[in-house]
Amino acid sequence: MCRFLVYKGTNPILLSDLILNPTHSILTQSYDCRLRLDSLPHNGDGFGVGYYTTPTLSTEPCIFTSTTPAWNCVNLSRLAKKTASSLVFAHVRATTSGALSESNCHPFSYGSLMFMHNGHIANFKKIKRAIVSAIRDEYFLMVEGSTDSEWAFAVFLDTLHSLGYLPKSPPGEGAGGGAGGGFGHGVLRQAMLGTIRRLNEFLDAAGTGEPSLLNFAATDGHSVVCTRYVCSSTDEAASLYFSSGTRFHEYKEGGFYRMERHDRGQDLVMVASEPLTFERGLPPQPPRQSPIY
Repeated sequence: MCRFLVYKGTNPILLSDLILNPTHSILTQSYDCRLRLDSLPHNGDGFGVGYYTTPTLSTEPCIFTSTTPAWNCVNLSRLAKKTASSLVFAHVRATTSGALSESNCHPFSYGSLMFMHNGHIANFKKIKRAIVSAIRDEYFLMVEGSTDSEWAFAVFLDTLHSLGYLPKSPPGEGAGGGAGGGFGHGVLRQAMLGTIRRLNEFLDAAGTGEPSLLNFAATDGHSVVCTRYVCSSTDEAASLYFSSGTRFHEYKEGGFYRMERHDRGQDLVMVASEPLTFERGLPPQPPRQSPIY
């Protein structure tokens, strides 16, 4: 099982303030995660960071992945200290499906869209053929790796297409898209819920029985949708924490960060498999089977 982090704010943040510096940063979680259901501490099977630059440069995300463990990658440190963005995805991988390769490292992208997954699709090999048969050729051909997560992304893209939106051609403001551009929260939410519904149908048809953990995150560079979901009415979902405020900063040297709220506004939102700081204890988790957007 993996760990991931989403940051979306009105102002850019240095990647190092998310990935390197906090006492329980996503890099720390690569060797000392504490809240995995299987209680294993390591996520050393590669990592990835995705972020957006200014739209004048590109609407597509910049993604850096490596099979090197995050704690042992000097280039990650160099990049994070000099790069800032207002929308960041970060992921450290513990493989449950697929070989150790850069093509299997999250986040995945297609056009302006970016996607990552924490969890696993149970008995994925039993439903892979059904997925391949159900999706359009362009999304079948998009898949480069062998993970259940990237195939889930292919289902997401196909579902978005079925809603009437071409994944590589977001409608933009005033054309059925979000107020700031892209597809908008409503469309991404529909596509995400449709993806989970379809995966459940594949799993039910195969009679797998074992619960699947489907904590997904997807963005078009403007809106973000995340889920905390388990294909079971009794099993626990993988951990996922949500916090918002007006400022996330280091208030004391040594990596001690906290979220501050100076008014009723939400200038930034963070969603993570584990909090980046335990300074005020554990923040609340959204309930199981929940979308966050």
